[in-house]
Amino acid sequence: MQETVDPDGALSTPLRSQLPLALFLAGPTCSGKSALALILAERIGGMVINTDSMQIYHELRVLTARPTEEDEARVPHALYGIRPAREPGHVAWWREAALTAMAEAHASGLLPILCGGTGLYFSALRHGLSDIPPIDPAARTEARAALVTLGPEGLHAELAAHDPETAALIAPTDGQRIARAYEVWLSTGRGLDEWRRLSSLPPPPWRFRAIHIDPPRAALQAAATQRFDTMLMTGALDEVAALVEQGLDESLPAMRAHGVPELAAHLRGEMTLDTARSRAIANTSHYIKRQTTWFRHHELAETDQLHMIHAQIAGPAQLSESGIADLTRFIREPG
Repeated sequence: MQETVDPDGALSTPLRSQLPLALFLAGPTCSGKSALALILAERIGGMVINTDSMQIYHELRVLTARPTEEDEARVPHALYGIRPAREPGHVAWWREAALTAMAEAHASGLLPILCGGTGLYFSALRHGLSDIPPIDPAARTEARAALVTLGPEGLHAELAAHDPETAALIAPTDGQRIARAYEVWLSTGRGLDEWRRLSSLPPPPWRFRAIHIDPPRAALQAAATQRFDTMLMTGALDEVAALVEQGLDESLPAMRAHGVPELAAHLRGEMTLDTARSRAIANTSHYIKRQTTWFRHHELAETDQLHMIHAQIAGPAQLSESGIADLTRFIREPG
């Protein structure tokens, strides 16, 4: 059969079916992604590849609910705990690392299972990414210092004076994204939005299927509370104390992981443990809401919708044997 390209630029089924397959296993925090990834990896023969922007940090096993050492021994895992907290990860770095891990999995006869809740990572892998030059470390340092000195809204105003197009796309309170845009402008003389329009890293030569876990909101909220209480009982305070002892810049992503700012404030004597717990759970719940909205409004897999299913479950424990069998058939079906 002749290989063709659809009018919208997508590869036709004959050509797409010849590409190696990878699975997206996505959903909000506390939805049971890691447990389901283990089950599917054991059934099918897979490698679980981290697609969560916080689980990359070595120091944050407990507070990011990283797979345990026992879980990692059951099936191959990749990109978990591989970066020190002092070195901020970014989507371009993760994308390159993920593609390398996917190639290694495929060469070993394993299905790459990209498991996580960071929507931008999935999008960058599926649709490609702007090819922005490496950022000058001095520009990064200047941008982070400006964020501390001016605050998010002040730096947003400074960004708007130089790069109004990008500033218009970022909320004035989103300090991390503002600093990122400002460092790009400082380092390259061009705005982030302009770079996105000028060039891009193309989608990789892979075909994707996606399982989107979308539990009821009440189940997620209950799971978030239970998970944080378990974290407190299994070393979260010690983990944060060790992180604080490094004297890291509080604007680093790892220092803003859910639970870290609140428990650090408790360790400094600024709030009780009960208050820190309540605030951490509330912030996690807000994040879950944003994740849920993102995944419901962004296509993860092929445009024909036949390559994505929504698992409306509270977690893997709710899946029957026949439900798991249905998922494995979905992954293995031709096309």
